[in-house]
Amino acid sequence: MINEMTLKIYNSQTRRLEPFVTLLPGRVTMYCCGVTVYDYCHLGHARSYIIWDMVRRYLQWWGYEVTYVQNFTDIDDKILRRAQQEGVSMADISQRFIEAYFTDIRPLNVMDADQYPRVTDNISGIQQLIQVLLDKNYAYAVDGDVYFHVEAFGEYGKLSGRSQSMMQAGASGRVAVNDLEKTKKKHPSDFALWKSAKPEEPAWHSPWGEGRPGWHIECSAMVRALLGETIDIHGGGGDLVFPHHENEIAQSEAANGKPLAKYWLHNGMVTVNGEKMSKSLGNFTTIRELLNRPLDPMVIRLFVLQAHYRKPLDFTEEAISSATNGWQTLQQGLRFGEKYEDRLGWQKNQELDSAVIEQFKAAMDDDFNSPGGLAVLFELAKNLRREGNLLTHEGKNPTDSDNLQRQWQTLVHLAGILGLEAKSEANLEDNQNFDEAEITKLIQQRNEARKVKDYAQSDRLREQLQEKGITLIDHPNGETSIVHSS
Repeated sequence: MINEMTLKIYNSQTRRLEPFVTLLPGRVTMYCCGVTVYDYCHLGHARSYIIWDMVRRYLQWWGYEVTYVQNFTDIDDKILRRAQQEGVSMADISQRFIEAYFTDIRPLNVMDADQYPRVTDNISGIQQLIQVLLDKNYAYAVDGDVYFHVEAFGEYGKLSGRSQSMMQAGASGRVAVNDLEKTKKKHPSDFALWKSAKPEEPAWHSPWGEGRPGWHIECSAMVRALLGETIDIHGGGGDLVFPHHENEIAQSEAANGKPLAKYWLHNGMVTVNGEKMSKSLGNFTTIRELLNRPLDPMVIRLFVLQAHYRKPLDFTEEAISSATNGWQTLQQGLRFGEKYEDRLGWQKNQELDSAVIEQFKAAMDDDFNSPGGLAVLFELAKNLRREGNLLTHEGKNPTDSDNLQRQWQTLVHLAGILGLEAKSEANLEDNQNFDEAEITKLIQQRNEARKVKDYAQSDRLREQLQEKGITLIDHPNGETSIVHSS
């Protein structure tokens, strides 16, 4: 199947569609920038990780062995500020919101990454990479800080297309730039690789003194350690193109002398009623707020996939209502077999509809065009819904039962590639009958495990409930609400 690969993807670095050819036959290495764990995940995070999950699933369907790595940034000024506000450690804040990430993202049917490296577990590799850059004269140390010297890397700006004058603002990333730091730099665009420790901040020993890593070097070190010097796909939100990904390229390619990634993929941003989502505008929407409406997680996933991943995605009540209706249509189609297979006398292992598969593949091969792929699914689902209505209201069996089975199995197969799965009605009845006292008991056990920081037990209990279609939503006030998945 891979030998016939027709997939073309848009490479942000070259700004054009390119045929997808991997570094090693049959294998894909893929790294996507993860969350900074200081708060609950919002709709923008949901979009990003649903998209990369879709890309991963599609490549696996093609027959590739995909190694997918997604980091957690657990060293950051925002994490530190929250820890100081709450009077706890930075590690406590990080662990709380790493756990919250999984609670929020798993109901959306996002598969776990193969590895979730944390910055705090990679300090040694970060320091080694900084030392390589120093040895090659791409970096310089000043009073306990280490900076990357942008002018030493002639290709700086090749991802974002920015000139030197455009790059000065924000080059150091999420570490505040003060007047003293400006005087230390050789060039205004130079960015921090290592920051000297400030009083009462967490710090690590290094050859340059006590301190902590800059933001950008973290991902370069983790990619290098887990996937190698060059990977197939590097993904992230469009807001990361500059400075984060631009600086990743500079660090990694200066140190290794090789391209960091063959393909750069960036998803578009999420807006709310046409405006940028932000807490200051009061339109900031978290995943758990949506799930707590309650809203079927598959509605959120469908809402995200109904727009091409590179385009902006506008969150409105009308859009969610439309996605809800769309999911009801798909869900009816996906449950068709469960409802009618005995009546229609279906045999097992019916073949899929090859013509429909080709339609789906033609859409998805065009830069992961999920709206085009969904159009194929909706056509199948609508036809199955019509046939179901005839069976229910007129009581007549179709003349071509085999064709209906082929359509249904094709729908289930293709929906699975997009991560859209309908729970059977039998399971839903079991969930509704799940003893509320038992739920309460499991929640209490989980809360006790969290109090003593037994996160492994907490995860096991959460997954036990998840298997029953029950998602726990933890709130800042310490309360926990329950969402029954449909």
